[in-house]
This record gives sequence, C-alpha cells and structure tokens, in this order.
Amino acid sequence: MLRTLATDAVDKIGKTIKLQGFIEKIRDHGKITFLDIRDMSGLIQCVGENLPKVTPQSAVEVSGVVNKRPSKMVNKNIKTGTIEVWITRLEILSKAEELPFDMGKDELGLQLPTLLDFRTLTLRHTKVAKIFKVQESLMEGFRKASKELGCTEIFTPTISASSTEGGSEVFKVDYYGHGAFLVQSPQLYKQMLVPTFERVCLVSRAYRAEPSVTTRHLSESIQMDCELGFVDFTDLLDAMEFTGRETISYAVEKCKDVLNEYKVAEIKVNKNVPRLTLREAQKILMDRTGIDHTKELDMMPEDEREICKWAHEEKNCDFVTITHFPTRKRSFYTMPDPKDPEYSLSYDLLFKGVEILSGSQRINDYGELVKIIKAKGMNPENFKMYLQTFKYGMPPEGGFSFGLERLTMLLLDLSNIREASLFPRDMERVDFRLPPKNKEE
Repeated sequence: MLRTLATDAVDKIGKTIKLQGFIEKIRDHGKITFLDIRDMSGLIQCVGENLPKVTPQSAVEVSGVVNKRPSKMVNKNIKTGTIEVWITRLEILSKAEELPFDMGKDELGLQLPTLLDFRTLTLRHTKVAKIFKVQESLMEGFRKASKELGCTEIFTPTISASSTEGGSEVFKVDYYGHGAFLVQSPQLYKQMLVPTFERVCLVSRAYRAEPSVTTRHLSESIQMDCELGFVDFTDLLDAMEFTGRETISYAVEKCKDVLNEYKVAEIKVNKNVPRLTLREAQKILMDRTGIDHTKELDMMPEDEREICKWAHEEKNCDFVTITHFPTRKRSFYTMPDPKDPEYSLSYDLLFKGVEILSGSQRINDYGELVKIIKAKGMNPENFKMYLQTFKYGMPPEGGFSFGLERLTMLLLDLSNIREASLFPRDMERVDFRLPPKNKEE
C-alpha cells in the first residue's frame, strides 16, 4: 500500500490508508487511545483500541480506515479536522526516548538557550517549524522579484583573498598556509559580475566577527543581494523598494495562516514608500521626540523605531527609505553625492522599526577606487581582482542586500534573530554554547 499524506486523507473517507509520521500528542483514555500524527503535510488524528505503547516524537507507520468525525468533534484549526483514522495496525519505526520537555503544547515556552541546545528537537514543534516555511516564502518572493528586475542568479565564493569592508570584524582562515578570509558580504564578487550579466542576484552566506551578542545580529547570516548595471540613484531606489515590497508581500500572501497564528498585525505595504534623507529623518525625529540627534552619523535603534512609527502613522506604510548617509561612515566603494560629497548616494530600507536592507550607488571609476582604498589605509594589491574589473569598463551601477534571518524575525515579530536561524552562530555558540575561554589563552 502506498503512503498517504495526512492532508490527502480528507479525500479518502471510507478507504484504508497507510500513514507515516511522528507522534505529536498522545491522549490515552484507557482502552481507547488518540494519537496526533505529524508528517510533512500536517497533522491528523488517529484513534485505536489496545494500541502498543508509544512515546511522543516516535516515528510510526499506521494503517487504518478514514472516517468522518462527529460534527461536535470537528477541529477547525487543522486541514484534517473533519476526519480521523481508525487504526487497524500500528508499527513503531523508531521509538523516541523520554523528552526533556513537553513538545505537545501549542507554545513551547522555552528560554532561548534551551530552545537552541535542543535544536534538532525543538525544530520539530509545529509552530517553530512554520518560522522556516515563512523564511522559505521570503526567499521565493525575493527570487521572484529579482527575476522581474531581469537579474541572473549567480553563486559566489565564501572564501576571499581580502576583507570586503576592510575592517577588523573578519574571520581569518589558514588557506593552505596562506592568509584568507570568510567573506563579510558577497559585495566585491557581485560587482565583478555586472559587466558580464548587467543585472545579478544571489543568495549567500556572510560572516562577521562582531564581538557582541544582540537580538538582531548573527556571526553567520544569509544575505539576499541584487547588483544592477546602467542605473542611476533613482533607478536603484525604485528597484530596491520594489524588491522589498514584493518579497514581503509574497510571503504575507502565501503564509497568511502562519502570520495569523503568530498574531501578526496587518502589514501596510504602500507602493509609494516614503523617502527621507538622514538629515530630514533626524529633523522629523527631533520634532516628534524633542531629542536632537542631528549630529549623529547614523540612526540609532530608537531612531529607526520612531521613524517607522512616523511612516506607519503619517504615510500608511510599514517601510521607510533613508538616504544620504555620511560618506566616511560607508564602505569604500560607496559613491559620494556629487552635490555634497560629505554625504553619499547610499540608502537603508527600514521595516517595522529595524533596518532590513542597505545599499548604494557604487564608484565605477578605477582611479577613484584606488585613491579611496589607499586613503582608508588599505592596500590596492589586496583588491587586485576586484580592481581588474574597473580597468576594463564598468558602467554606472549599484545594489542592495537583505538579511534573511532579520527579515523573518521582523515579519513574525520574533523577539530574537536566533529564533529565525535553523542553527544560529554567534560569539557564544557553535551548535552548542561554547565554554568560557581561558583568560590566559
């Protein structure tokens, strides 16, 4: 007999089927036992008499007859809530040991360290697993939007001969006795492909050795990038906002049930995303809060939250674009504004109070790039392949990059970005929590 998935059983009333899955819940009423079985499609209730003893999370195979549930026993919260399977045979394929906590509750309610220390178990919880269905939909939405922009998807290395941003927050690796780095972003490589394809998109890993633990940063993250050739600053802003809107709108539409389960408020996606320069945003913030941050070179977390409140209330939009950050606070490849070189043709996209994207128009002149690299105390020889691209004709170009885990966290209103990573990496964890370092090391 072929396997039937749980949700397909709805169309097989009166028929004998075979199910394979995991025991989610057990309700033992003596002679009769109810089992909720989870497979890749969802949950289904099974019931039988004198069943062998099973434990939660055990892998089982069940044969039985599909019956309609009595109307008063219908469960409207699951797709199979109108049926149940009367068990004629139950085989335990793999018995689970006693669980360290109750996996049968609607909410796990665990502290974050426990949630992550038992990651392979907690990921089985239906509500936790749905986080990554939403994440998958965000990825699908990004790919769909970038294809509409005409991008070719590329695949770039995660080991680089130089550090992308030129800072100290890099992981150095021994590469056959030579020095190399895990990339902080795919930035340099995606720019190198613009003369080949003109418009590219990619999904990549990014590594940052930031010696801090926050609710919104990871040491290893997944980036979703676009880089576009033959564009000006306005083109870039239009493409960036289109991609952000479409990525989130796609996931919202596809995962309505999950967002409802997580009690996510309606997302306001306005096609006309409000755009403010950093200085304009700081002026609005001063008028709203009375706090003067006009001398700051970037937006602080409380500023991001407040300007998003402004966009929500005044512009009916959960997005806001901030442009023209100080040139000296941006990466070496960021183009200064020709009208005011102290500020750059850069931008951040904020969503629900947090930055989800950063990007800029890039410098496309070889001599200017070499000059800036030297001015920042870096060696042009370390960027030899990157600079080679600009020697032989680079059009006006720019791009942007999303953080997938951060986007997932914000969309579902999770309290910590680690909940939006299958196996999060930070300075305190590689799979399990790292032991304290010996001070003498």
